Amino acid sequence: MSDTENRPQRRPHGPGAHAPMEKPNDFGAAMSKLVKFMKPYYPVIIVSFIFAIVAAVCNIIAPTFLSKLTNEITVSVMGMPINMQNVAKFGVILICLYACNVTLNYVQSFMMAGATQGASKKFRTSISLKINKVPLSYFDRRAYGDTLSRVTNDVDTISQTLNNSITTLIQSVVLLVGVLIAMFVTKWQMALVAVATIPISAILMVIIIKNSQPLFVAQQRHLGELNGQIEESFSGQQIIKIFNADGTKKAEFNEINQKLFNANKKAQFISGLMMPMMSFVSNLGYVAICVVGAILFKEDPVNMAGIIISFFVYVRLFQNPINQLGQVFNQLQSAAAAAERVFEFLEEDEQPDESDKTYVPKKVKGEVEFRNVRFGYTPDRTIIKNFSAKVRPGMKVAIVGPTGAGKTTLVNLIMRFYEVGEGDILIDGVSVKDMKRETVRSMFSMVLQDTWLFEGTIRENIVYDMQGVTQEELDKAASAANIDYFINGLPDGYETVLDEDSNVSGGQKQLLTIARAMIQNSPMMILDEATSNVDTRTEELIQQAMDRLTGGRTSFVIAHRLSTIKNADLILVMRDGDIVEQGDHEQLLAQNGFYASLYNSQFESLE
Repeated sequence: MSDTENRPQRRPHGPGAHAPMEKPNDFGAAMSKLVKFMKPYYPVIIVSFIFAIVAAVCNIIAPTFLSKLTNEITVSVMGMPINMQNVAKFGVILICLYACNVTLNYVQSFMMAGATQGASKKFRTSISLKINKVPLSYFDRRAYGDTLSRVTNDVDTISQTLNNSITTLIQSVVLLVGVLIAMFVTKWQMALVAVATIPISAILMVIIIKNSQPLFVAQQRHLGELNGQIEESFSGQQIIKIFNADGTKKAEFNEINQKLFNANKKAQFISGLMMPMMSFVSNLGYVAICVVGAILFKEDPVNMAGIIISFFVYVRLFQNPINQLGQVFNQLQSAAAAAERVFEFLEEDEQPDESDKTYVPKKVKGEVEFRNVRFGYTPDRTIIKNFSAKVRPGMKVAIVGPTGAGKTTLVNLIMRFYEVGEGDILIDGVSVKDMKRETVRSMFSMVLQDTWLFEGTIRENIVYDMQGVTQEELDKAASAANIDYFINGLPDGYETVLDEDSNVSGGQKQLLTIARAMIQNSPMMILDEATSNVDTRTEELIQQAMDRLTGGRTSFVIAHRLSTIKNADLILVMRDGDIVEQGDHEQLLAQNGFYASLYNSQFESLE
């Protein structure tokens, strides 16, 4: 754009721009929003939880029968016969309990996977819809790569955590409570010994979680920064090569990558202490059980063997939930850091709702009027100052002026990409504020200086979202844009797929975008430096095609090459946000003012 220096510093376009540093929200708020977001999946999650609870109960009951089985075998040591019927019965019960545990765990995991994938889809859909609702000013403040990271990395982090951690959390709590009850029912003295390890585990867990949480937040933030830097470097490779900035870009990448590495390493180191610490506490529990069990063995040698064996299982079952809870909380921290970034985007201010605006013109004449328009991208700097002009239907209006004069800003206001600060813009006597943005934009075809083509066939790129375009209309648009010779020279013609490997020049890309605008056949046209990427001969041919295309249509042409707008019906000469001169080419030259100096300066060297 020709006046971008007046806009706020747009992070995505300057190679090397970084994502902003953000202060994280608190853990509780992020998780609360996540829980509310999952509301549509509550039925599936509840059923999954029930299955997880039943599976955990099977695990809790199993040691009781293991103890009975052990006691049946132990009696043989004392010279008593083994009751094989009981051994078989307890064995079958154990097999059924463990089989039930495995089956229910699989089913609940499958159900949770469906719920979490549905939530991920909902997240991505919400973000995609949100992107279309946030004003363009949002992207002036944010790096594209950072937004992309929220759609991909952060959503994946949330999905994996929900899938792996939620049912584990429920099972762990159920196991913890259930095993605790079972231990006290079985032998309260040994249960007290096992419970004595809980404060140690809890203290260690709190210390580790408290120190790792900020690191997980930093990890997600630096990952967003890195994605933004990579995206900008890839899109700006040509500029980077031209200015030999490879070393600088590499240094910037290494700096951000090192920050991510350090945050990752510290987070994993601290969170990685959880398992060894919990394992150490668990081993202490086994030792204590053996000591107390040996003391109690003298009192009841027949039953204590089975009780000791069952307590070994209980301690393992008891310590596992504690260990798992520590791991789950670590994962939840990472999910919270990701969730707060996603919800931060979803809670961004949106463009005002316009459902109450129902005006749609039956026929667009093409009269455009600017009434005392004032606008600035920031409140402290006004770009357009008291701008007034009236364009009659069918006029070709050229907007010229030095860089930063406000030319493209003016077009952005016509299209309602930004809202005017003061004053108004009217189309056929109706304020653009009284029409939906979609209605206003449907009146215009627009060709920008920056070409945009997507991966697809040439036909798809030209037709874009138009329906029912005939081959004749396509050929006519391609011919008018002077791109038909290029298309017909390709082996697959209109079915040629444009991708990264396509040998399409910058000028040809521009011609394709011009053909796309022609196929729209809108009542009015906007050409923002549309011929800047083509050679002089092609520019002349396009100019002739544009003259034919704009015949009878109101058109706005932004141009630095003043030779291309000689035949304009009205030339608006802008300077510092104001119209300083207006008239046709001959009138402005005769005035020998600012336009004449601009025009003469472009041809001074040739003369």
